[in-house]
Order: sequence, then C-alpha cells, then structure tokens
Amino acid sequence: MCIPQHGDTSANGNLLLELDAFVGRTGELAGLARALGSSRLVTVTGVGGVGKSRLAAHAAARSAASDGVWRVELAPVRDPEFLDHAVVDALGLTDHTARLPREILLGHLAGRELLLVLDGFEHLVDACAELVTELLRRAPGLRVLAVGRRPLAVAGERVFTLGPLGEDEAAQLFLDRADRQGFALRDDPDVRELCRRLDGIPLAVELAAGRLGALSPGQLLERLDDRFRLLTGGGRDALPRHQTLRTAIGWSHELCTPEERLLWSRLSVFAGRFDLEAAEYVCSGDGLRSDDVLDVLTELLAQCVVTREETATGVRYRMLDTIRAYGADWLEATGDDLRLLRRHRDWYLGLATWCELDWFSPRQNEVAARIEAELPNLRRALEHCLSEPDEVHLGQYLAGSLWFHWAGCGRLSEGRHWLERCVGLESEHEQPRLKALWVLGYVAILQGDTVPALAALQECREEAERTSNPTAVAYAEHRAGCLALVSDDMARAETLLRSALARYEEIGELNSSVLMCQVELAMTRAFQGDLVEAVELCEDVRQVCEDHGERWARAYALYVLAYAAWREGDPARARALLTDCLSGAHAFHDLLGSVLTIELLALVTATEGDPAEAAVLQGAAAAMWPSVGLPLFGSAYYNAPHELCEAIAREQLGDVRYEECVRRGARLGRDAAVVLALGRCGDRALDAVPTPRGPVRYATATLALGMQQPAAPPTRKGGETAG
Repeated sequence: MCIPQHGDTSANGNLLLELDAFVGRTGELAGLARALGSSRLVTVTGVGGVGKSRLAAHAAARSAASDGVWRVELAPVRDPEFLDHAVVDALGLTDHTARLPREILLGHLAGRELLLVLDGFEHLVDACAELVTELLRRAPGLRVLAVGRRPLAVAGERVFTLGPLGEDEAAQLFLDRADRQGFALRDDPDVRELCRRLDGIPLAVELAAGRLGALSPGQLLERLDDRFRLLTGGGRDALPRHQTLRTAIGWSHELCTPEERLLWSRLSVFAGRFDLEAAEYVCSGDGLRSDDVLDVLTELLAQCVVTREETATGVRYRMLDTIRAYGADWLEATGDDLRLLRRHRDWYLGLATWCELDWFSPRQNEVAARIEAELPNLRRALEHCLSEPDEVHLGQYLAGSLWFHWAGCGRLSEGRHWLERCVGLESEHEQPRLKALWVLGYVAILQGDTVPALAALQECREEAERTSNPTAVAYAEHRAGCLALVSDDMARAETLLRSALARYEEIGELNSSVLMCQVELAMTRAFQGDLVEAVELCEDVRQVCEDHGERWARAYALYVLAYAAWREGDPARARALLTDCLSGAHAFHDLLGSVLTIELLALVTATEGDPAEAAVLQGAAAAMWPSVGLPLFGSAYYNAPHELCEAIAREQLGDVRYEECVRRGARLGRDAAVVLALGRCGDRALDAVPTPRGPVRYATATLALGMQQPAAPPTRKGGETAG
C-alpha cells in the first residue's frame, strides 16, 4: 500500500508535497493550471484518495505568483477557531501583539501576490468559506487553491472536479509503485482488472500495490472481490466511490495481523507526526507489548499504512488522514479510545514537563524545535484536558508549562487562547491555575495588553498569598515588575524586581526566569542612569548563562552590555555584542529581541559613520514593529536611541536620502533584515549615492540622550521552569 505523500521542500514557498511521484493526469494538470490563470479561487473536489492534493501541488508549483506558493494543511486542525492560526503558522508569520490572527493575515497579504493552497478543509468548510471570502476581498493580489471533498460554495469560486484515473493511467500507477518495491510486473489482464475494480482511485491502487510482497496481482484480485462482497453486502456496480475507497482500506486492514490492526487503530490517536518513543508508550498494553511496537510499526511501514520522514527533530512517522480516520473508527468501536487519549495526554504532559526543565540548559534550541514539531499533539492533549471536567487542572498545568514556547518562540497569540480558556474553567487544584494565571499575565504584557495582564497578576498574587504559595507569589511579583518596567514606572519596577529576586533566592529558584528578572532590574538601573550596576548585574547573568549553556536570557544580558559599551565610546565592542545577541534572538524566533537589537545596531552603525545603512536598519525595524506592538512601546526611555540615530542620519544624509534609505529597509523581509544587521550581506543593500563616512562626535550623542537613558529591551521574554 505505497502512499508517498511528503517529500523535499519545493523552492516555491512552503509547498511540501512530493512532486516527482506524479503519474498521469496530464490533461487534468493542464486544465487546473488554466483555471488558476483565470480565477482567483479554484476548488479541487473529489472523493478521498483520488489524488486532489497531489494534483494541486503540481499545479501550484507552476504558479507564477511573485511572492510564492504557501500550503496550509488543515486536516490536523479540529477547531474552527484555529483556522486563522493555522494559516498564520503556514505563512511563517510571527506576531507578538494582541492583534487577531485575521488582522495579521490581512496585513501580511496586503500588497503581496501569492498563491495560498488550503488542503483538506472539508471539516472546516463554513469557517474556511468565510475566511477565503474576506481574504480575497481585501487582498487583491491573492489567489486561493482549495482542496477538499466539497466546494466552498462562495461567490466567484471555480470548482474543478477530479475523477478517478483512467484505466491506462491506473495501470501505469500500479506498475510504477510495484517497480519502486522491486517487482517488475507486466501490464497484463490481472493488473487491468484489479485497477478497474478499484475504480482507478490512486490511493486504492497504491494500497493494493503495497501488498505485492505477499500476493500476486491475481491473488489480490481474488481477495479484493471477496472483500467487496463482505464489506458492502451488495454488488460492486452500486458502490459510491467513497465506499469503494473505504472497502479498499478495509480490505487492507483485514489482511493485517491482529497486532498490526491493533497498532493501526491506536496510532490514530496522534495528530500529525509522532516518534517511536511516543508510539511505544501510548500504544502499548492490552495485547501489545512495548517491546513489540517497533516490529509491528515496521510492518505497517512496509505496507505504507505509516510513512517515515526525516525531520529536523529526527525520524518521525505519520499516517494519511484517510487511513488515520479508518483506524479511529476501529479504535472507537473497541471502546478503547478514552484510554488511548489519556495515555496520549500523559505522554505529552511529560514531554512538556521535560522541555520546560530543559529550557534552562544547553539544549534550548533542541527544546524549541521539539515543541514546534509536537504542537499538533500538544493541542490535541490540551483539547482533551479541557473537555474533561476532571482533567481541567492538567490542561492548566500543560498550558502554563509551555510558557517558554508561547513567550520565547513567537506563539503569544496561541498561548493567550489556551491560557484564557484554562483559567476560565473551574478546577479544584489551585497550583496549576496559579501558574496559568501568571503566565497569562506575562503573555498579555508581551502583547501590550496591560489591563488584563494586571487583572491576571493581581488575582494570582491574592490567591497565592491566601493559600501560602511562595513560588506563585514570587512569579506574580516578578511579572508585575515587568509590567511596571514597560510602563516607564522605573521606581516601582525596581522595587518589585528586587523583591522578586529576594523571593527567588529564598525558595532556591534558579532558571531562565530568575536571570531575566535580573536583566530587567539592570534595565531599570540603566534607565535611571546607573550603568555600573546595570553592567554588573548583566555580567553576572552572562556568566551564569554560560555555565548552564543558556542562550535566550543571555541574549538580553548582551543587549544591556552592548548599550553600555556604546555609551562608553566603544562601538566595535557594542557591535560584537549585538551581533551575538541578534543571532540568538533570531534563532528562537524572538521577534521582540530581534527588532530591539536592530534598533540599537542602527544607532551603533550611525555612530561608526555609516548613516545610510543605519537608516536602512531603522526602516527594517519599522517594518517589524507592527508584528510586535506599539513601536518602542511608546516609551521615552526606549525611543531616545531611535531619535538620536535618526537625527544623526538625517543630518548627514539630508531628508530625501534618509527617507529613501528607510523605505529600502522597510522593503526587506525579516530574514534579509537580520542578515544585513549581522553584516553578512554582500552588497550591504545599498547601491546608490555614496554617503560621508567618519566617526560621530559623542558630544552630539550625549546631548541627545541627556533626558532619558534607555538601555536594554523590556523583558518580554522571561523563563520559568518550576513556577
């Protein structure tokens, strides 16, 4: 049952389907390409397994959209509320503001020409229709290629119905899949009859070819005939095509051993990809030993019920959605579905716990990648917890434990969604809810949403004091200090942060959050003119980070040290520190840390005598701020370096040239802006009028910064591992 689905990433956007596995469909491909050329919305419809996704992938790869092709796989998205999030994720957008995902999408798509492929929307048809309608109305350069089992039924939609393969193409596909397995077959009558009885549905043909290791085409034909009658109770001619496909899958299921059928059904509990360790834990027991899972999984791989993929996080496995759905029906029929969902929940609770603890270690990059890869399964675990009244506290624990991913890896909007759902549900367990509350307050601070942040933190502290929970009190106080910091109340911020650090020391807490609290305190000291203590605090943080292999909090400490180096007249050292800082922030998709570093790099660049590049960097930063929040937080402290940089650049370039450079920077994408800021860009992105170079006098800098003295970024990224 060979079912090749995913292969190498195409160079066009994020299209991930394997393009070299296409057999036949020449006429359909040309027709779909023509439809895409004349209509902004084309929907490919057809029965499951007919090859809709594969055809769409090939047609999309031929698209001339200047901003690429972006594919959104919707099969794992169960809740319509997450449709917009899924599209935002697929487009690679990171946004730390309180904006809704729809606003983020509309802002990103405005002025762009791209093709958006929405694959597997049928279970979200109403939500998808509403989304597509608005996106097409407000983004004139957008085209949509939808793939599902029914039309969206919206105005302007062109429906492209895909039927089964013809007899010649079906036989060609069967022989191709046989050849891939090392079976040199002839195009004989048995092959033709087998493909005809499978109605030319590509998935059914591939499932049949997957059995050639055990059965000849003639034997396949005999067994297939038996299974048709057994599973349908009627003649083949009366079968709807979806029943034909289900019969093919059911027939393959019947040919599996009892252990293979058992594992097939249990693997259906996973959402998206999974690894071997997860499969061994979740699927073992009651008839299947943990030690046997690998052998049984290997058999399912050989039959292409499961596919194997090499990913950034190692070898992972997945099932096609149609095959997973078939297994889920069997799992429900056995009455074992709830037990499997609980085992699935337990595994991902354990994974989140491990990752939270390991965030404060040299494995931060590995942790970030692992959680990103496991998001579909973590979401499923959260959904299960929040749908079971007795498990709400586990959902609160899971959502709170993922604070480092919500805050540190660009997932603020999704984290806010889960945390608000969690704290809005009743639970008899106080500790998990307290953690969810202060994490919610933290996320809201990062989004610039101060009122709900304050409410969550106040409730957390009051309940923590009432229940004598010193850990929750410390975190609530810490986050309140963070809120005061970004609100320009330096005196209150310093008081709260010093108190929180004392509480952390008293309870023996040492992790990324404690270090970020110290960096935040350094910020308050720098903002109040005490660079000496600010440097001492951050040098201490830097040393602890290097001792423990921590890189995320370290980046913010480097930011403060870079500012101090610039103030002391050492721009070369400042640049070196900021380069290190930006590399770390960008690696974690920390958009706030990245944009603040680029802002300060612009000032250092202007100081070094390159006002043109400084202006380009300011333009790049300006284009990034809308995805973070209010530019420079509306703070005089944070705005002073920006104003000084602009004053230097305008003075040397003139207004016209300065604005031109800013516009150039604004046209850079995020990755290109980071490359330029890190000094790795060959032509430095400036090919026009040369500008004067030479050191800037520090008298000008000192005068400009005399009123407020901004130092480091607000701690938008703290790191709790045990709260």
